Amino acid sequence: MISLKNIIKIYKIKKGKHVVALNKVSIDLPDKGMVFVLGKSGSGKSTLLNILGGLDRAEKGELIVNGKSDRDFKQIDYDTYRSTYVGFVFQEYNLLRDYTVGQNVAMALELSGKKPTADTIEKILAEVDLSGYFDRKTDELSGGQKQRVAIARALVKSPQIILADEPTGALDSVTGAAILETLKKLSKKCLVVVVSHELDYAATYADRIIELSDGKIVSDLSKQDSGSEGFQKKDNII
Repeated sequence: MISLKNIIKIYKIKKGKHVVALNKVSIDLPDKGMVFVLGKSGSGKSTLLNILGGLDRAEKGELIVNGKSDRDFKQIDYDTYRSTYVGFVFQEYNLLRDYTVGQNVAMALELSGKKPTADTIEKILAEVDLSGYFDRKTDELSGGQKQRVAIARALVKSPQIILADEPTGALDSVTGAAILETLKKLSKKCLVVVVSHELDYAATYADRIIELSDGKIVSDLSKQDSGSEGFQKKDNII
């Protein structure tokens, strides 16, 4: 389980007012499922994702991973957390353009300290519906296929949480839905947190929707236990 407790994140701007990106944010996240984080630009969505992923640190509050507070983390703990526990998927794909699909995944395996083999890479590609794309150059791929390669690279470490920052932002609606179908499938084995501004996607794919405004959680909705398609408010939101 991963939790945030009373997180405060402030960006200090020279010759201007400080920006409070997150203001006493507390959430408990499950081990599996698909959680959408929604909000307008500047609401704190990406900051929340960065703190969850150990890419940024809060001024106050705690990131708690399996009962251990990041206030007790050393730098090596942060490095280990990012390299083994979390998989990142970004809107820009961040692929090596002159490499093949297989070489991109192999590079990610090597960076994770694992030996890249064709068999291992093919299994990972099959998980994101890219079987047969091993030798395809990334500059020959569509946007949706590039995002699948990016997801495949995140999967090489067998992460316990996948953090996806606007993974459909550069895609058309049909391709975006296909990417979310892939992430939804993966969320049966691990936690997937998606930052998005697409309410329709969230209503279709999310098990839980958290909405931010001005650095605060203003809504936290989960699928009803009855299995209905609607969402209900969680009791711990004030």
